[in-house]
Amino acid sequence: MTDLSAIIADIVAEMADAPERGKVADYIPPLATVDPMKFGIAVIEADGTCHLAGDADEPFSIQSVAKVFGLTLALGSVGDQVWKRVGREPSGTAFNSIVQLETERGIPRNPFINAGAIVIADILLGRRQPSEAIAETLRFVRALAGEDGIYIDDGVAADEQRTGFRNKALANYMRAFDNIVHDVDQVLGVYFHQCALAMSCRQLALTGRYLMSGGRNPETGHSIVSANRARRINALMMTCGHYDGSGEFAFRVGLPGKSGVGGGILAVAPGKASIAVWSPGLNERGNSQLGTLALERLVQRTGWSVFEPLGR
Repeated sequence: MTDLSAIIADIVAEMADAPERGKVADYIPPLATVDPMKFGIAVIEADGTCHLAGDADEPFSIQSVAKVFGLTLALGSVGDQVWKRVGREPSGTAFNSIVQLETERGIPRNPFINAGAIVIADILLGRRQPSEAIAETLRFVRALAGEDGIYIDDGVAADEQRTGFRNKALANYMRAFDNIVHDVDQVLGVYFHQCALAMSCRQLALTGRYLMSGGRNPETGHSIVSANRARRINALMMTCGHYDGSGEFAFRVGLPGKSGVGGGILAVAPGKASIAVWSPGLNERGNSQLGTLALERLVQRTGWSVFEPLGR
């Protein structure tokens, strides 16, 4: 029988000795001050068993991992109308690239690059005030985790608003193609506050359980999304969740996953586990360097890859 607690304890020890830890994101000032030695991992099995190691209970800024929850809410709000405004293909470019928007007339390649997530924020804004859309996202992730301690770091959101010139350019460019319909500053306010969600690895793994369990909260039995929609969100995480490093992540890890520049990764082993790792140092593509390595070692020792050989 696999001893998951021993496996993740070993992984934490290995990561503590890793000489190459990546580079902490420095273009968002609060992220630049995070200790690069931090590392946490949480694994929640389908039966609810929770395995924690390292800094798994320390909150961090989940950044683009929040795009998974934004997409889930948008699909719940307007259904497949989302796909008239956002594509479902890997971008092959950096997460904040503007290059493809001109040739593709303001339609982002997928909802997990910045441009796509800004369109999702526009959908979530609807006819409401930004504060209402922001509050809905916070309520949703708290309900997914069953934890009221999850919060939005207003200081991070304010710094993103102050320094987010590329995101402002993306939003205004898409507005020129009528793919942003609301006031750009209000849309970006929703987007920046979404990215400023703060939670621990344990809480993040709890939020991902519905994607592990065919769209249901396995603790309550409550349906969050249909099984078909959960499968499709997982598929997008697999193909697009790590920007222009998504193919490499699929090759090395073989699980649906979504990264953020805060150093977090949410990964899903369908039917088996919801996993969150956090290590703030990033590789050249903006994904957690040690987080990716830790997940690679986890799947090697558990066999959880979705590409697991038949009959294993």
